[in-house]
Amino acid sequence: MSVDADGVITSFEITQTAIEEQPTIRPHRLAIGFYDVADGEPNTGVAGDLSPKVVRTHRIELDIDADASTSVPELVGLKRPALILLNDDDLAYAKIRMDDASWAFAIDKLADIEEPLARALVWGAAWDATRDAEVAPSDYVDLVLGNIATETESTTIRLSLTQLTQVTRLYVAPEKRDATIERVGDALWELAESAEAGSDAQFQFVKFFANIPSTPAHATALKGLLDGSVALPGLEIDDDLQWELLEGLVLLGEAGEAEIVAQFDKDMTANGQQAAARARATGDKKAALDAALTDASIPNVILRSSGMGYQHVNDPAGLEPLVAPYFDALAKVWKERSYKIAEYVILGFYPTPLASQELIDATNAWLDANPDIPALRRLVIENLAGVERALQAQRRDRAGSA
Repeated sequence: MSVDADGVITSFEITQTAIEEQPTIRPHRLAIGFYDVADGEPNTGVAGDLSPKVVRTHRIELDIDADASTSVPELVGLKRPALILLNDDDLAYAKIRMDDASWAFAIDKLADIEEPLARALVWGAAWDATRDAEVAPSDYVDLVLGNIATETESTTIRLSLTQLTQVTRLYVAPEKRDATIERVGDALWELAESAEAGSDAQFQFVKFFANIPSTPAHATALKGLLDGSVALPGLEIDDDLQWELLEGLVLLGEAGEAEIVAQFDKDMTANGQQAAARARATGDKKAALDAALTDASIPNVILRSSGMGYQHVNDPAGLEPLVAPYFDALAKVWKERSYKIAEYVILGFYPTPLASQELIDATNAWLDANPDIPALRRLVIENLAGVERALQAQRRDRAGSA
């Protein structure tokens, strides 16, 4: 796209690409939406939010041929809007990208977009671009923290916060990780305190705050929520949330086996067993890995939960001594366990949080030494792809915003 000095569009093209492994370019039916701030119209979708709303000002629908580039002459002569949204109304099955100006506007104003579907498309495009290392992961953190407070769609809140924790721990450059984790934890607690009493948003903010605490102040808040000395109006702390609060304390080293046993005594259910396994693995990585590799009696669901706790770290350095034992045991696990149990071990206890070149080298060394087990190799290669993606994102984060 090009514009003249007055911001009028002089040319507009849609570029379509495909990955090398599947290079086919396909036709699509899609819409293009133009979005701008509506003068004098406050966003009344959320109580107390008087910021100007962002509305669609123009829309066209067209067919995109199976070509690398498609000109859109219908848009020539129009004023360039603040946000250009490809695949408006979600007509096509395709990843979309935003131009630099639209991306910058989204970081600042996504929450003000009036239409929930348009917001969801922007959230999705932002995540895809971050995951593909096309935008700086730190910008994604800014996007979520700056716009999630007034999001009304529960699924969007949950998915965006899940992706936020992944970006913070894996995709942000390691030298910025600690500061970003602290910032995210602070922000989620502030969001929880200011959220509507008893709302799903309040619950989600507390839940994800419990996942990523990192400071003494965070520990104080978690302890207070558990013992009742800190209360958020309308928040119901059920058994599942109690476990998550406790797991956050285990992550910080502020709780351990005694507290896990005491909590299980109050919740001796199947969910309680799984939560206890996850909390134990969060606190003691070596014991969790040893058990996964040697104890064939562990049920599937407990092993899966233990793997989730194993991956739950703020500082991944504690996983470094466990890389060699993991790879040394893979062939034996594959030979002696059922497929599903082996899958839980291979995927759940791969030390993904390390996300380092050293882990890539160790993984490739194992692959080179084990060429004859295709199904096992596929799972290991899947792990490797996730780490390679994380390193690409970290390099993009160091490069900064576009």
